[in-house]
Amino acid sequence: MKWHLITGEYPPQPGGVSTYTRQVARALAAADEDVTVWAPPVSSPDTLDPGVIVHRLPDMFGRRSLRLIDAELERDPSPQRRLVQYVPHAFGLKGANLRFCRWVAAPSRHPLWVMFHEVGFPFDVRQSPLRNALALANRVMARLVVRSASRVFVSIPGWRAMLEPLAASGTDMTWLPVPSGIGVAGDAARAAAVRARFADGRPLVGHFGTYPSSIRGLLADAILPLAAATDCRVLLVGPRGAQLRDEIIARDRSLAGRVSATGPLTDVEASAHIAACDLMLQPYPDGISSRRTSAMAALAHGAAVVSTAGWLTEPVWRSSEAVALADVGDSAALAIEAERLLACPDARARVAMAGKRLYDERFDLRHTIAGLRGTAAAMRVCV
Repeated sequence: MKWHLITGEYPPQPGGVSTYTRQVARALAAADEDVTVWAPPVSSPDTLDPGVIVHRLPDMFGRRSLRLIDAELERDPSPQRRLVQYVPHAFGLKGANLRFCRWVAAPSRHPLWVMFHEVGFPFDVRQSPLRNALALANRVMARLVVRSASRVFVSIPGWRAMLEPLAASGTDMTWLPVPSGIGVAGDAARAAAVRARFADGRPLVGHFGTYPSSIRGLLADAILPLAAATDCRVLLVGPRGAQLRDEIIARDRSLAGRVSATGPLTDVEASAHIAACDLMLQPYPDGISSRRTSAMAALAHGAAVVSTAGWLTEPVWRSSEAVALADVGDSAALAIEAERLLACPDARARVAMAGKRLYDERFDLRHTIAGLRGTAAAMRVCV
């Protein structure tokens, strides 16, 4: 079987789907599968991996691109599988590429599998008619795709509720969690050097991510009371953390020497910075869920994680006690949970151990690949 991975982003393009697709492509190739990736054009050189062929399309999934993929698929008579990494806004036309979805849904002798990383832009009576029109277009797109797929995967169980009204009756949807995009470097010396630089002999609280506005506010509202209650240092790991640092310092000038931001890092450097932290503060506006690769990175590194519970939070996060949780919007409780773990090394170690165990049992990349290749063990883990 030849795999054709169709994605809206692929390295050197940034993004979680980009990293995920490369992980899947590399792992499938390492398992002796034949892998081709179809992705939009880029100006930088492609990231090359053994056994993975990357085809750059002439446009953002317009007519020329779709004809090119069709020609390649028809040229080879051997069995082939199309695996679409679905995020509606990743395929151009400002998230409304209906042509692409009609092409995906067209009859083909090649099986179509779809991984829904996201389903669509939400409806909201408070937003503009244009945004609600986009939400409607996204539902039409998702309906076309989900009804034409022979296998459907979702990055979180929460997407099932959105997809089931759009899918044909009896459509099976398999939860295939997204693994960490950052490998564990295991470089103790490098992590110790990071800690010596930023911790100043105090507890070190980290956050790993890209700092969108929806998360910056949650972090700032929790970091300020946490810093007031403890002598911790704060390390903002990842691109655009400097903006949050400046926002925090603008609210409390006394924190100028206690909050640091790394800026963009290589994967090895990011691994060392995560490993250097005593705990990771990872709030999300819709709650922690299995699609949050920044939380996955913290868990994979065996860090104690403090996060938020929201409408997308799966029950496993509470039942496993793998993270300490506060409700979305309760920044005071988030700070209190972090303060509690900083004050109690044993409790912090229990959370870290449970998180590492959960990651290994549920979220590690091997489960993703086994699920795609159809082994019984993976099906027990992922559904």
